[in-house]
Amino acid sequence: MVPTGNTHSKRLMLGLTATTLRSGMHHLETAWLFTRSDFKTIILPVMMFTNIVSPRHNPLALSCSLCWLWLHLFQGNVSNQSYSAPEDLLNKPWRPVPSGRISVKDSRALRWGLMVFCLGFSSFFSLNVTITSAVFTVLVIIHDDFGLSGHPIGKNLLNVGAYVSFEFGSTLILSEEPSLNKTSITALICSAIIIFTTIHVQDFQDINGDRMLGRRTLPIVAPEGSRIYILFVLPSISFALASFWSLGPLCSALFTSMGFGVGLRCFLVRDEIGDQSNYRLYNIWLMGAHLLPANARFYALAW
Repeated sequence: MVPTGNTHSKRLMLGLTATTLRSGMHHLETAWLFTRSDFKTIILPVMMFTNIVSPRHNPLALSCSLCWLWLHLFQGNVSNQSYSAPEDLLNKPWRPVPSGRISVKDSRALRWGLMVFCLGFSSFFSLNVTITSAVFTVLVIIHDDFGLSGHPIGKNLLNVGAYVSFEFGSTLILSEEPSLNKTSITALICSAIIIFTTIHVQDFQDINGDRMLGRRTLPIVAPEGSRIYILFVLPSISFALASFWSLGPLCSALFTSMGFGVGLRCFLVRDEIGDQSNYRLYNIWLMGAHLLPANARFYALAW
């Protein structure tokens, strides 16, 4: 039986639909791979912080807050990974650029498009959210295009700026207010101090890749000193935060012990696999640190 023109058109439409779906799924998977490793390090801690400090919890606002956070993380990661392909080929070969899903040239073009899109998306909320998006974009450019990612102190400062931008923008959207209250601002300042003083834990696992790219991260500049430093700073800052947020004796002991345990493990376990586990444990500690402002709002940690 010879297919009719109508049947042929239907087959063409079905083929076009299937091709479009496959292409769409491919691009979605690429976007996921750009951000996959940062769900535990950015998305979870930041959304936990946002929900703790925000006085409102509208489901629609929560969805918008999460979307804003992921889009800006996507923007930052596309930019960063377009410059770190040689390192990623060694440490994270599944990422889109080293795996060949997208070229360096296309990822940099995507990066500029995402910057414009994120600014436009932010403008739907408030002026402060738009300014936060613009500040984040400038930080990304300084980090990647001006090479401050290779400077031990400069990298930490830029990490602080990016992390606080994530938290500030997400909290503004969820709270549905043009500015934050005193408790939220205090929590942001504490978060900035935590990130600046401890975030180089993430660099222990990337020593080989960072050295290959000529970066001067703290574990490369001071391999022994950086581990001794983290051994003392994690329990110290844990105790200081527990005291500042007026935790109860049991919660204070648990959180300080967690900081001591992670710091001790970073000092003792020094192989690449061990450092990856250390970083996962550090992120659990970091999420715990982001829970502490709950005591100021709900007295949930007073026991």
